Amino acid sequence: MRILFLCVANSARSQMAEGLARHMLGDGAVVASAGSNPTRLNPYAIEAMREKGIDITGHASKSVQDFKAEGFDYVVTLCAEEVCPFLPGSVQRLHWAIDDPASDDPGISPEEMRARFSRARDQIETRLKILMALQDLPEGPASQEFHASVRVNDLPASVRFYAWLLNTWPKDWTHRFATFIRPDLNLNFVLLVSDGKQLGGDTLYHLGIEVADRDAVVDAYERARTFGAQVEKPPRSTWRGTPLHELWLRDPDGTLIEIYARMTDADLAAMPADKEPVFLVPGTEPVTA
Repeated sequence: MRILFLCVANSARSQMAEGLARHMLGDGAVVASAGSNPTRLNPYAIEAMREKGIDITGHASKSVQDFKAEGFDYVVTLCAEEVCPFLPGSVQRLHWAIDDPASDDPGISPEEMRARFSRARDQIETRLKILMALQDLPEGPASQEFHASVRVNDLPASVRFYAWLLNTWPKDWTHRFATFIRPDLNLNFVLLVSDGKQLGGDTLYHLGIEVADRDAVVDAYERARTFGAQVEKPPRSTWRGTPLHELWLRDPDGTLIEIYARMTDADLAAMPADKEPVFLVPGTEPVTA
């Protein structure tokens, strides 16, 4: 990865970002920082980085005019209220608005100043971790519809709010849920009463992605395994409730993700008499005693 961090003075935020990126990305990365009005390395930035075991005392403020965009994969601006430097050229640009921890206000104590720098440092570190997590991302399933269900405490009030927000009435509703459909957004959105009941049936709380057909569900399963996603239920055809070909995943926080395809007439005609699910990948059937 080749990354350049920019702010105005190149004394605090961009210097901490440079130090963090060098530490996190390793020797193979190209990391630099610069400013539109470079000054000097802020001693509080040095102290904040030392808390992380990172030494930036060898850094110096540099001018953005010393760099060319073609030398980098990413140019990241870190300004919040200020006018950010601009480096002309073709490059992927990211903007991380971080409040400037430095201040000339004499009313700010050294302890508060250290806290300001530590906060900015940690915000930059988390953003860097996200950027790293997005590298070498394999292609995901080709979605046709996005489905989400959320729990609400006051169903009528929430229906009114989302009818306004989505600019449409719900397609249908009961005393326990309401379903909004926006075909132009490929959106299927469900509100559920937050009643404390176990997940399942119409108390389901999850996200969903519709794919083209049964083969696309199986393909999503293989992609999920390659990616390292947690498979909750392997791909199967199920006729109970809404007939679907489906795959269930869990995200890192435990939220259920349903990847599904609607059944064709031929699929529906093949429904077993007992309506038991049919698993689509050999060897993924649950083991019974």
